[in-house]
Amino acid sequence: MKLGILVNTDKHLDDLLGLANAALVKGHEIILFAMDDGTRLLTQPSCTALCTKPNVTMSFCDHSAQRLGLKTDTFPKEIIRGSQYNNAVMMHNADKVLVL
Repeated sequence: MKLGILVNTDKHLDDLLGLANAALVKGHEIILFAMDDGTRLLTQPSCTALCTKPNVTMSFCDHSAQRLGLKTDTFPKEIIRGSQYNNAVMMHNADKVLVL
């Protein structure tokens, strides 16, 4: 199963990590898209470490990150600097989507 996770707040880092790791243990694929305040989680090493795990793809809305003044050049290169198009692709490709 492909699990999409839309992260639009910065309030649920522990939940995000727990859900993602549990899904990976079960053999599921994770597609994560961060936007709005959720892009702030990409400044947390525990969050960005997800991008190094097999079966995880991560992207974020560059417009949201720029609006919040985040230094996106410090984000790991494996995390795709994107737009709402990446969100739409995740919604299309995921079997289930969680919103945090």
